[in-house]
Amino acid sequence: MNFIPTKLDGCFIIEPKLIYDERGYFMESFNENTFQQGVNQQVHFVQDNQSFSTKGVFRGLHYQTGDHAQAKLVRVLQGEVLDVAVDIRPESETFGQHVSIVLSGENQKQFFVPRGFAHGFLVLSETATFFYKCDNFYNKASEGGIIYNDATLNIDWQFSESELIISEKDQILPTLENAKKAW
Repeated sequence: MNFIPTKLDGCFIIEPKLIYDERGYFMESFNENTFQQGVNQQVHFVQDNQSFSTKGVFRGLHYQTGDHAQAKLVRVLQGEVLDVAVDIRPESETFGQHVSIVLSGENQKQFFVPRGFAHGFLVLSETATFFYKCDNFYNKASEGGIIYNDATLNIDWQFSESELIISEKDQILPTLENAKKAW
């Protein structure tokens, strides 16, 4: 695996090594030792989640607060999404900045989003199956979120707002300035 650091300290794009032959391909999608060495962090994943969505579905920008904060290792099994992480660590030099990457079943890239980041994605293809590992269990009382169109974040979602399919819950999230503090 190739671990590529991003401009946000702790976030990595991970490119797997695919082995092709006449039958298709093989890849190691996760190895705890390789992963921890690649991101230079001790991360132990305890929960896997998967979602299926159609084109234009937006999910996010979500995070968990305090003792329930989560790191995530995300990837797309089928389809294509625009995946985004926003640094919400108040002491960080990159607070309020974001990184976006296209993840797809074709490119097999993964994205590591450590604790202290809000995360969201938009489905670019007709459908997408999104898979992610979390290093902490979900806790409803610790939910936090930031509205997708916060002007201070200035995220280019590559779709017009009229094309987005967003849950009622995600439509009423606060701006970064008014969001629940992560710590």
